[in-house]
Amino acid sequence: MSDETQKSITAWAETTFGPATDPSVLVTRAATELEELFEAVQEQNRTEIGKETADVVILLMRVLEQHGLVLSEEITKKMAENRARTWTAKGDGTGKHIKLP
Repeated sequence: MSDETQKSITAWAETTFGPATDPSVLVTRAATELEELFEAVQEQNRTEIGKETADVVILLMRVLEQHGLVLSEEITKKMAENRARTWTAKGDGTGKHIKLP
C-alpha cells in the first residue's frame, strides 16, 4: 500500500463526494469527526482512535489542499513559531503561550 497524500485524498474525495466548494463544510464535518474521536478516547478504543484521528486529518488536508497549503510545511512553520514562544503549563499536558505586549 502506498502512502496517501493531500492530492490523492482530495482527488478521491472529489470523485466520491464531489468538490467541496465551501471549505467551511469540511471544517464542520471535521468537528463532527473530532467529537467521535473524543468518544473513542474516552472509551480508550485504540482502533477507533486511529480511525477517527485519520478522519479529522483527511478533512483538514482537503481544506489545506484547497488553499494550496501543505500540512507538513504548515506544521514545521507553526512549530518554529511555538518553539520561539514562552509557555505556561496547565499541569494537564497542555498549556498556553504568554502574550507579549
